[in-house]
Amino acid sequence: MRFVSTALVVLVLLASPLRADVKLPAIFGDHMVLQRDAKVPVWGWADPNEAVTVTAGDVKADATAGADGKWSAALVGLKAADKPIDVTVAGKNTLTLHDVLVGDVWVCSGQSNMEFQLGGGKWGFGGAHNAATEIAKADHPTMRLFIVKKKIALEPQKDCVGEWMVCTPDTAPKFSAVGYFFGRDILEDQHVPVGMIGTYWGGTPAQAWTSLEALKAQPELAEMAAGFEKTTANLAEAKQNYETTVLPKWQKAHDAWAAEMKQWNSDAAAAKAAGQPEPAKPKSLLQEPRKPSAPDNNPGMPTVLTNGMIAPIVPYAIKGAIWYQGEANAGAAKQYETLFPTMITDWRTRWGEGDFPFIWVQLANFMARNPDPTQQAEGWPGLRDAQSKTLKLPNTGQAVILDIGDEKDIHPKDKMDVGLRLSLAARHVAYGEDLIYSGPTYDSMQIDGDKIQVKFKNAGTGLAILAAPSTQVDVPQAQPASELKGFAIAGEDHKFVWATATIASADTLIVSSPQVKEPKAVRYGWANNPEVNLYNKQGLPASPFRTDDWK
Repeated sequence: MRFVSTALVVLVLLASPLRADVKLPAIFGDHMVLQRDAKVPVWGWADPNEAVTVTAGDVKADATAGADGKWSAALVGLKAADKPIDVTVAGKNTLTLHDVLVGDVWVCSGQSNMEFQLGGGKWGFGGAHNAATEIAKADHPTMRLFIVKKKIALEPQKDCVGEWMVCTPDTAPKFSAVGYFFGRDILEDQHVPVGMIGTYWGGTPAQAWTSLEALKAQPELAEMAAGFEKTTANLAEAKQNYETTVLPKWQKAHDAWAAEMKQWNSDAAAAKAAGQPEPAKPKSLLQEPRKPSAPDNNPGMPTVLTNGMIAPIVPYAIKGAIWYQGEANAGAAKQYETLFPTMITDWRTRWGEGDFPFIWVQLANFMARNPDPTQQAEGWPGLRDAQSKTLKLPNTGQAVILDIGDEKDIHPKDKMDVGLRLSLAARHVAYGEDLIYSGPTYDSMQIDGDKIQVKFKNAGTGLAILAAPSTQVDVPQAQPASELKGFAIAGEDHKFVWATATIASADTLIVSSPQVKEPKAVRYGWANNPEVNLYNKQGLPASPFRTDDWK
């Protein structure tokens, strides 16, 4: 009888479908921050048709899983609170998430200057300026950090790898330095909990963060979409070509480079031992041949990062996004005028929150200074111009950092001022504060004989000649120059020469040169690494500009 009873139980269990416990994506977890004053989607998976109830404090929402097991509920009425609550998700089983706060959630994304960790790491080496001091102070119990693990995907992913962390001196060093300083400033200004979601990857272009559908919808970007579709449609062939042709070609080039480098090192050591000068390094050794990425493992490929690192966190309710990227697209600045706003609009469409605030960092000054006042329209000057033009989108802002870059390092260490200037823009764009949040921006020009009058917006309490801020310990603040730098003027011949610029009023400059009797155009800061010093009296630098559209 005992055997028969056991057998019946086994048969009943075999006849019953296996229960699928209610599950949540990684973006929901202990220590998370939920967005205040918003419709907050919570989603996951369960058995088909399973009833699910989500409770956060005294706010509750119900959902029913669809035929595919996916369910989604919306919490409405959550108010900012720094007192932790539990969030429960109950179906046939119950999940409880602990130490949850309600405040503002920001996404921080981009390439290496956003990935640059507060404590250093791959892109930051020794970390941000004064890293040890800042890390010791990074004890913010109501600031929470989430890092999306890097993921390349040919299709939009449903989940990611990552976990929420309380911001402490142990966790902050691993997070984006720009994201940390921005979040800290918002925390101090708004006095509500702040959640920062870091999803970034060094060296990646904006098209990698834009969906296939968005790229296909823009004629100027259709070639990117077509390239992605061609690769995915012929993936097996592309992978075989990579293994049999591309990789061996690179290996041969790299072996030749390594052999030449070994020989040069030997010659240099011999010269040093003989007391002779080191031989000049051949140009062929200045750049190590970079191993090409496999066709299905290339983070620069269109759409693959929005698939792998944005799709899994959509539509987690957010306040807005900050972005630091552009270096990887500097070779196609004109195209960026379409690509960048397309990417922003794509994110906003997919999140379904309307035109949420989107604020970015304009590229810093970088590379050796060029004494020639005539600069090409592409490259870094053109990319900065494309970024400024994107301000035509609603609820956008830009942090200008043309004064705090490093000519020898594409990853400048002053991330504190970057975070501060982003937070000032956010306080205006996202929080509606009436404050001076931007440096001077070009408004209009008027030709007056042999001079051009240039008028600015965002002049604050007045235009000023200042020096870049010093945020390094024991490094004194530089003294301002006696005259404005970085202005060039041209006539009908389109030949720019350096110009004299003088402050005529709180928001107006007069620009001229004895070499140009009939001026037609003015440029400011139009170089990879310009010497510039125009600010408003609040210490925010002027954005580079040109009044012409000459090729």
